[in-house]
Parts: sequence; structure tokens; C-alpha cells
Amino acid sequence: MEGSLLLPQFMVEIQDYDLIVIGGGAAGLMAAGVAAREGKRVALLEKMEKTGRKVRISGKGRGNITNARPAEEFASKIRSGAEFFQPAFAELNNHRTIRFFERIGVRMVIEQGNRVFPKSGKAWDVAQALVDWCRDKGVEVICDCRVEHITVLGGKVRGVQFRNARGFIRKIEAPAVVLATGGASYPATGSTGDGYELAHRLGHTIVPVRPALVPLVTSHPEARFMSGLLLRNIGAQLLVDGEVVQEEFGEFSFSPHRIDGAVVLRMSRRAVDALIDEKEVRIRLDLKPALDEATITARLEREMAEAEEELTIGELLRKVLPRELVVPVAKSAGLIAKHSSRELQGEKMERVVAALKCFELPITDYRPFEEAIVTAGGVSLDEIWPDTMESKLVSGLYFAGEVMDIDADTGGYNLQMAFSTGYLAGQLRRHTN
Repeated sequence: MEGSLLLPQFMVEIQDYDLIVIGGGAAGLMAAGVAAREGKRVALLEKMEKTGRKVRISGKGRGNITNARPAEEFASKIRSGAEFFQPAFAELNNHRTIRFFERIGVRMVIEQGNRVFPKSGKAWDVAQALVDWCRDKGVEVICDCRVEHITVLGGKVRGVQFRNARGFIRKIEAPAVVLATGGASYPATGSTGDGYELAHRLGHTIVPVRPALVPLVTSHPEARFMSGLLLRNIGAQLLVDGEVVQEEFGEFSFSPHRIDGAVVLRMSRRAVDALIDEKEVRIRLDLKPALDEATITARLEREMAEAEEELTIGELLRKVLPRELVVPVAKSAGLIAKHSSRELQGEKMERVVAALKCFELPITDYRPFEEAIVTAGGVSLDEIWPDTMESKLVSGLYFAGEVMDIDADTGGYNLQMAFSTGYLAGQLRRHTN
């Protein structure tokens, strides 16, 4: 056609490596660096223009790389895959991870909740140190390329086929591949679920993926009053079909379209699963967790008695609550905030106290993957050897990080799981019975 430029569809180039790592996030960088450190020829393929993008925004940009809790406490924070993760954690635990980063030039500090951050407060420093370490060990990093196929012959990995930034297809060979493409959360960082399709084509089962550590949506009729509110030191219970299934304590926040904060994120995995199963989900807040009902009643009665002028119910509640909660709590008790506090006698006072101790929010939805910190679901752990991270179905295929059906609470646990599984996968061990 006149005036058009015809480009070749294929440009095939075969080059041999000992290992190809697909995905340049926390798990992929760790796997690549470990293998290269042992003298392996390693190519790391990253579809974005830069590696470590998700690491660079972790911990709200401060880089919460791990959690320093003892091993048993650490394991209790893993929601899926705790037993599977044990061999990887034994190879690279949280304290070894801290020492590793300090050896490659990133000083670490332990903060509240045993969360570990770079002393600089910059997640960028963690990501850049990982990339520099990999390059120093001889890893060939190829960005702006999308892997389209993992080549397998006779049940063994042979290499990969990928499309580069110019649209040409290249083929490179290796007897081992680490699939570390991440999950589907924060897709702008490159985690768009590509690895699930690659694994599925090779016969692997994919446990249905859904957002985890994700804000939730409430249909509370007074939600508009609470927008912008941040609550600290709040007790909360997650109820599924009326049964308490989880209890948490900490921060809880409201915005126009969601509820958020550490409490919500930790509860979100169970809440999401229940919503998918079409169960009734509610969160019950204890707005005064340090006080029992009798103490709250005495406090309200004292405020009324000591007031120079007669208080409305709203004014009384304002003595013990943030402004944004006054109307919602009054309505939860079946009262009108503008009415006189003289009404609060007997059963009505009991209703107000009950609303303060058991303020319920109906949960009707969850926010999308774009707002999720991690992904639940992924490649079935039943098809991966936990002592090597190698596939049980394809020889030479290894997995690392969030592409597998593993996830944990917020607080550094998920990045540690990525580092540990990447560290183990990069050793390219073979399973022995």
C-alpha cells in the first residue's frame, strides 16, 4: 500500500542462558541476583520500562520491606500458604533479609509494629539497591519486553519467547525459568496477571484471583457524614452472616467511596471472599474500646449534670465522639441529634451506649485491583515443591512471589514472602524425595 511502512513481524534471535527470570519485581530481582551470584548466566525480562516499580511505592513510598516479629508470630500473619512458605522462610528469614539489605548499602530501622523500613524513609533506595546488586552480579536486565510463551519440550523448560519494545519477537533459551510476574494488584506497576496465563498454558491450576488488602465499600446511610474521618485505636469485628469471624484493633478511615485503614485492610481478605459467596458482611466498631458500658453511661450522665445549659443529644455525643460520628451514632440509636439529652433515660441511654460499643457498617462491595495492595489466589501451591519452588508439572520451571496463591497481612509480610521465595527459587534446586 502506497505510503505505508511494512515492518517485519518476527526477528528471532537465540541466545543461551542458565536462567531466565520473568518479572523484575521483588521476587524476580532476588531470584536473578541469587542465581547470578552463583555464577549462572541470567537474563531478567521486565515488561515495564523500569524494574522494581511496585517495590518503589511499597509502604506508602517508605519501603516496608519486612516485619521483625518472631517466626511463629510472622507465620500467624500469613493468610494463605503459611505452611508452604516455611522452607523459603528458613532459607531467608526476616532478620537475614535485614542483614542482606544492609550489606548492599541500605540501612534499616525497626518501627512500630516491628515494621522494617530503610533509614532514609525511601522505598526507591530499596529497589535501586536490588537492581544495582543484580547488575553487579552480572544479570542482564531487559526492560520493555512482554513474554508471550514459555517453551517446553518433553516436560522440560527450553526457553521463552517475548516481544520487545519495537514489536519484534525474540527467542532466548535456558534450561530454567523463574516466573515472578506478581499478581493483579496495582496494575499500573506492571502486575496485570500475565503470569497466570503463562502458567495455565503449561497445565497449572490457577486458584481464582481476587483483591486482598483492599479498601471496602459500605452502604451505611450516613456514610456521607463520616467522609474524611480517621479513627485511631478502634476495636473492630468482622461479621459474616451474623457470626464474628475476625477481630482487629487499630486505624480506621472513611472517604467518599470507601472505608480504609489497617483494620479494614486486614479484614478485607475474608470480607471479599464472603462477598463473592454472596454472604452478608458487616463490620462492628467499638468506638470506645477502653471503656465498658457502665463507665460510658457514668461519663454521659456526668456531662449532662455538669453542663451549664441543657444539651442536645448531638452536643452530648460531641463530648465523647468526633463531630463526623455524632449524627450517625444518634441515628444508630434510633434518636435525633437535635433533641434534648433529657430523653436519655433508661432504655434510650442503653441504646446510645450500645451504639458507641457496637456501631455497625454494612459492607456491600470491595474496591478494584487498582486499589489492592496484594492479590489473593494464583498458581496452586499443590503443584509447586515448597522446598525448591519448582513446578511439579514442568521440570525447570520455578515460581516466586505473588504469582502463587500466597498472601499475608499488611506490615511487610508480603514483601518478605516475595524475597524469601525468590531467594529459594534462584538457587535452582531440584526436588528430592
